[in-house]
Amino acid sequence: MKYDYLIIGSGLFGATFAYKATQAGKKCLVIDKRPHLGGNVYCEQMEGINVHKYGAHIFHTSNKEVWDFVNNLVPFNRYTNCPVANYHGELYNLPFNMNTFSQLWGVLTPEQAKAKIEEQRSEAITALNGREPENLEKQALCLVGKDIFYKLIKEYTEKQWGRDCKELPAFIIKRLPVRFVFDNNYFNDQYQGIPIGGYNELIEKLLEGSEVKTNCDFFKEYKDNWREIADALVYTGQLDEYFDYRLGRLDWRTVSFKTKVEDVPNYQGNAVVNYTSHEVPYTRVIEHKHFEMFGQAVYDVPKTVVSEEYSTEYKPGMEPYYPVNDERNNALAEQYRELAAKEENVIFGGRLAEYKYYDMAPVIERAMAQFAAN
Repeated sequence: MKYDYLIIGSGLFGATFAYKATQAGKKCLVIDKRPHLGGNVYCEQMEGINVHKYGAHIFHTSNKEVWDFVNNLVPFNRYTNCPVANYHGELYNLPFNMNTFSQLWGVLTPEQAKAKIEEQRSEAITALNGREPENLEKQALCLVGKDIFYKLIKEYTEKQWGRDCKELPAFIIKRLPVRFVFDNNYFNDQYQGIPIGGYNELIEKLLEGSEVKTNCDFFKEYKDNWREIADALVYTGQLDEYFDYRLGRLDWRTVSFKTKVEDVPNYQGNAVVNYTSHEVPYTRVIEHKHFEMFGQAVYDVPKTVVSEEYSTEYKPGMEPYYPVNDERNNALAEQYRELAAKEENVIFGGRLAEYKYYDMAPVIERAMAQFAAN
């Protein structure tokens, strides 16, 4: 049987494309080299809890079309992302808001907080003596001042990127959201939540009607002969790998996790706690039950599952997570994109294939748009 589309990767881009194609009467074969479907949104069941195997995934969007689309497949819960930062045992609310400023300085009003930030920003701007900030450290000091920078940004960012803030380009942090209200909701989007029952439920709905194969490596099984079985290819893997790295390798940051079961119903009282000092080697701890359990439900499940998240340099064989958007990689990615544009009947989509960082909702938007355009 010949397929209309061979889709490489069953993450949100591939699965959404497959759904739209199937709804339009097309035949799709979706393959994934992992032993499971869903890419990085895959959830694993442990102790009656949906564990985000590849890190915290919180769906958020202001696009009503996308929100209605996913909710028509699987209802979403009311989870609101309100991370907490731990700096040497001191706890601060994120993103930077009146709770944070009160915790830092004891200020009570927005005017007092603004005055404190302005005083510290002015010190950094004066020190530049009219020059543009040449690195992330100076850029951040000019945006929020030394207290916020040294406690909540500097060491956390260095752990994330594996580089000193003085070595990172200023553009990475061109703006930092500062709110002069008591609002701990991390996202500004109109809608957010987690699929009830976990992301596997959403992926299963998206892939209904498609043929799927796991443990299937495109490069070993289909790269040379895919045109014999499909009219078009949807590729969501690494951009440089598709072209056999002929122009050189793109750099990535990756993350690893140490996941363990704790014999308490509530370990840290929040889904996400960031550790912003170097004394703790991981960047954050995720307590998975708080994504889907609220109130008494937290205590109805006697154990909990937590994951320590470690940021590291990507090496072949690891899962690539974040593109490294420096000049070298951006220029190389653009060269690969030019090659991709010349590939006949091949659609490149998603974070890996476009070498761009996307949140989940924009990935779904991209997949819908790409299907509509083909």
